[in-house]
Amino acid sequence: MNFRYICSALALSATLLTACSGKKAEEKKAAEKKIRTKEDDKADSLLLVYNPAKGDKWIADFVDNLHKKFGFNGNMLVAKDGKILYEKAIGWADYLHRDSLTINSEFELASITKTFTGTAIMQLVEAGKLSLNDNVKKFYPNFPYDGITVKLLLSHRSGMMNYVYFIDDIWRKEKRNMKKGVTNQEVMDVIAERKPNPYTKPDNRFHYNNSNFMVLGAIIEKVTGQRYSQYMMEHVFKPAGLKHTHVYSTTEYEKIPVDVVGHDRTWRYSVAQNFLDGPVGDKGIYSTVHDLVLFDKYLKNGRLLTQKSLDSAYTGHNKPVNGHFNYGYGWRMFDGENMDKVVYHTGWWHGFRHIYVRDLNKNIVIVFLGNLTNGSLMHLDDLYKHFDMPIIRKGAYHGNGSLPGSDED
Repeated sequence: MNFRYICSALALSATLLTACSGKKAEEKKAAEKKIRTKEDDKADSLLLVYNPAKGDKWIADFVDNLHKKFGFNGNMLVAKDGKILYEKAIGWADYLHRDSLTINSEFELASITKTFTGTAIMQLVEAGKLSLNDNVKKFYPNFPYDGITVKLLLSHRSGMMNYVYFIDDIWRKEKRNMKKGVTNQEVMDVIAERKPNPYTKPDNRFHYNNSNFMVLGAIIEKVTGQRYSQYMMEHVFKPAGLKHTHVYSTTEYEKIPVDVVGHDRTWRYSVAQNFLDGPVGDKGIYSTVHDLVLFDKYLKNGRLLTQKSLDSAYTGHNKPVNGHFNYGYGWRMFDGENMDKVVYHTGWWHGFRHIYVRDLNKNIVIVFLGNLTNGSLMHLDDLYKHFDMPIIRKGAYHGNGSLPGSDED
């Protein structure tokens, strides 16, 4: 072995050792960044301080009218530039037992859960544990559809049918246990066995449905070897200081341990959890208005994701509706003129109806968590106008993206 060869080998080894050391140093730095400190807890406490005597009078009057005229029942909060302008718990947590809501009441977030699932998936992409272009068959070889990738699931372009209706039909026809929760894995097994017809071909069009994020929940469990609830607690909830946020599935809990009950349209009856409250990822996270403010904070400051991942998640991956509305990776969005950038998500499930709005340019967070699905959240236009924000309601715009009565009419 000649001297030149030995020197080259030593140089290569040194280079590889330096590269590995550099990578380990970066990984260590990233891990340390996610460890919470006492300073984090103190800053979060200050963020959530609210003095009712100093609450915004205009918002107070708006919310009072929303409750009295349109029947809003739930918790709400508006924050701007890291300060809560107004918050209120309005009405009943459980009408049957006349239990009142408190500001720390935990609500089933319904489809707002998808924002958390999208965050978890992007974390796993950053960690190199999966790729946006990975096919579902990589994780579930018996998955019956070809050409469906993680990216298509995140953006609702998989073309899958909605498993909620499919599973519900099977369980009722075959008189299966309607109370025992169904796991994501069991739903994946049923899909593999029954091969239900898809809605359309993959990447053909945007088709919002819960199957996409239920499958993503299953992928999180397969890739990490953890239950969805475990992964979310360790990698999202705890790093962001979300102390009142949990995954509650009827596969893990015989009775969901929260006091807020969903009511469908009127107070006549409450909506009981059943087997469809088992699958998670598309729903299943319970949280509070305060924790959603913290979620906004820790997304913005890089604790949960890099800016590159956020930019990807906040980019519309479908054809805009009415010129402005689109869907990214787990986020609905409004892209407007004058640099208006709003990301948000709605939720509607088993007696709960919500909206979570984040104006990224004006640094405004608006949260309405409701447990009476009466359509009251269709009447928020004046609140958006008050803050010079886009109206987050697709029906408010013409096909060309202009508001009725605007100069563009």
